[in-house]
Amino acid sequence: MRKLLNILLMMSLTASALALEYPQDSLAMQPLHPRLQYDVDALFFFDNREYKAPYHDDCTLFAIRLAPEIGVGFNDHKGGMHRLMAGVSYIQPMGGNWHDIRVYPTAYYQYSYKGFRMSLGAVPYKYFHRPLPDFLRYDSIAYFYPNIQGALFQYSSKHGFVEAMLDWRGLQKPDQREMFRIVIDGEYAYQGFFRYSVGGIAQLNHKANHADPTPHEGVCDDAYISPNVGIDFASPTPLDTLALRASYIYGYQRERITNTLMQPHGFLLEFNINWRWVGARNTFYYGGNLMPFYNTYCADLNQGDPFYQSRIYNRTDFYVYFVRMAFVNCYFSWNMHYVPDGGLQHQQQLVAIFSLDGIKEKRFNYNDLQLLHF
Repeated sequence: MRKLLNILLMMSLTASALALEYPQDSLAMQPLHPRLQYDVDALFFFDNREYKAPYHDDCTLFAIRLAPEIGVGFNDHKGGMHRLMAGVSYIQPMGGNWHDIRVYPTAYYQYSYKGFRMSLGAVPYKYFHRPLPDFLRYDSIAYFYPNIQGALFQYSSKHGFVEAMLDWRGLQKPDQREMFRIVIDGEYAYQGFFRYSVGGIAQLNHKANHADPTPHEGVCDDAYISPNVGIDFASPTPLDTLALRASYIYGYQRERITNTLMQPHGFLLEFNINWRWVGARNTFYYGGNLMPFYNTYCADLNQGDPFYQSRIYNRTDFYVYFVRMAFVNCYFSWNMHYVPDGGLQHQQQLVAIFSLDGIKEKRFNYNDLQLLHF
C-alpha cells in the first residue's frame, strides 16, 4: 500500500512539473488586465401624497439621491466578467440641512457569465430584472433604501429570467432586531402573435429578536407566494405595451409570541398601456388583509404598500414622459388610489432617473423596465 502511495505521489509531482514547463492551455498563463470601472446614478423625486386615514397620512417626499461608484473589472480566460465596486448613496431632502442627510454604503462583487449573474454585498436594486410588486416593496421605501444587503443570483435568456435575493435588513444588536428576507422571482415568456408569459414571485420575510441583554419580544414571519399569467397584445399594434397580468396571492403571516397565524389571500389584476412617452397603469386587488400585523410592526415587518390592508384596492396611474432616453428618464404621474373605507385619494409624482452607464446604450428600448428602478 505504501509503495502504491509513493508511486501515485511521484506521478503527481512529475505531471505537475511537466504542466509547468509545457502548459497545454497557453491562454491560462496570460495575465489578466484589470480596468477602471465607474458609474453615477441619480434620482430626483417630488412625491405629493394627498392621503387620508385609515392606511396613510398626507405628506410630501422631496429629495435627490446621488449614487457614485468606482472600482475595477476584468474578463477571465473563460469569458466571465468580474467587477468589484464601492460607493455611496447620498440622499439630500429638499429644504433640509446636514442633520437630514442620509448616506448608505454601496460595496459589492459581481460576476457575469453567459446569462448568469451573481452579486454579493450591498447591491443596488437597479440590477433587478424588474421592480418588486407594490405589495412587497412600497415606493417610499424604494426612494430611501436603494440597496439590498446580501446576495442576488440571476439567470436570464431570450425566454425569461429567474432571480433570487437575500436582503439582510437588520443587524442583530441590543437596540435593533434582526431582520432579513428572501425573494425569488421569475418569468417564462413566449412571443407568438402576442407575447404570453407565466411566472411567479415568493417571499420569506423574518423579523427576529434583539441581541442580549434586551428582552426577547417574539418573532414574526411574513411570507407570500404569488403565481401569475400574462399576455401582451402590443406586437400587432403601434403601441409599445398593451399588457394584462393576473396574479393569485397567498400570504402566511405569523406572530409567534402570541401564536397568532393568519393566511390572507386574494387576486391581483394589472393592466398597462404605453405608447412612447404617454401611458397608463391600473392595479386592482380583491381579497384579505395582506398585512394583518402592520399596525403593530409597520414597515419593519411589511415592506409593501399599506393600502394592501384593504380588502378592495384600486390604483390608476396616468403618466407622461418629458424625457425618455437610454440614460435619463423624467416623467410626471398622477395616481389615484381607491379603498372603500377611505374613498378616492390622489398622489402626484415628478421623477427623474439618470444613469451614466446608460450613455453606452446605442438606442432606447421602450420596454426596458430596468430604467424604472428607484
